[in-house]
Amino acid sequence: MNGVSDPVSPNHLSYAVEGHGLVKRFGDFHAVDGIDIAVPVGSIYGILGPNGAGKTTLLRMLLGIIDPDGGHRRLLGEAQPLKLARAIGYLPEERGLYPAMKAVEAIAFMGALRGLPLREGRRRGRALLEDHGLGEAADKPVRALSKGMAQTVQLLGTIVHAPRLIVLDEPFSGLDAINQGKLEALIRRQAADGVTILFSTHVIAHAERLCERIAIVAGGRIRFEGSVGAARDRLRPQVRLETRRSDGPWRAAVPADALVEGNVWSFPLPLDGIEPLLKALVDGDAGIESLSIERPGLHDAFVAIAGAEAARDMVPAIDEEDGA
Repeated sequence: MNGVSDPVSPNHLSYAVEGHGLVKRFGDFHAVDGIDIAVPVGSIYGILGPNGAGKTTLLRMLLGIIDPDGGHRRLLGEAQPLKLARAIGYLPEERGLYPAMKAVEAIAFMGALRGLPLREGRRRGRALLEDHGLGEAADKPVRALSKGMAQTVQLLGTIVHAPRLIVLDEPFSGLDAINQGKLEALIRRQAADGVTILFSTHVIAHAERLCERIAIVAGGRIRFEGSVGAARDRLRPQVRLETRRSDGPWRAAVPADALVEGNVWSFPLPLDGIEPLLKALVDGDAGIESLSIERPGLHDAFVAIAGAEAARDMVPAIDEEDGA
């Protein structure tokens, strides 16, 4: 491993998480194949990709749970991530709470694993449950909670020790739309307090709404890294035009590869903008019924960047799974 072992002061850190040339092999299979990643301090950063893309393996390497076969990483400036375990909150994809344990005790127990005294963990746990509308569930056993409530309890246990970095692996999996929205709000509140959030997801809508930066991962490699806006800007905006007339001299201004359905035309925004087309439509008396310009969404960008095959396992909008 490269780098010093002493953590850098948080006031001088630019990146909460850094990985350079990371490689992880399982036999002949490259789960992670030369990934570079840098997560700015205080940001919400999403790792977006289908199941099997290497997201979980990458997170576990960054956290120090497994070692890379190549490359090196830093967590909060520390080259040996496990030394800073108490400054990290980690919610793995495989959830698990003791079913007989009371909700508040479960939160306190998870905090104790990160060095928080049990008494303080119980105090903070009750406050967190009250703050998230689950005060009445504090003394109920986990087995008596709904799936969404139990997952919220586990998330609160992930943050009860006030970590500087929160790492969430597929945190929205299994939650219905209401509980997903609550989780998004919690993530935003933590980020507003200066906490760095790193999460993996295959639900494109969450990355599009939450993230300041994303990494699109497929086949163990990063295919794109940057802002959501920069990913969407890879594609030209789409024009949707509806006319009263189906033919006329104005037709020459409509791109030859436009999709046509009746008197409705769909095509990428021309490189010279909409004004020449609009002038031709008006001068040619096309009879404009409607004209709209839509910026491509992150799902369209994902398909263009990672390919249609990688996009098959992705969820463009919020899951409607039963997790309430």
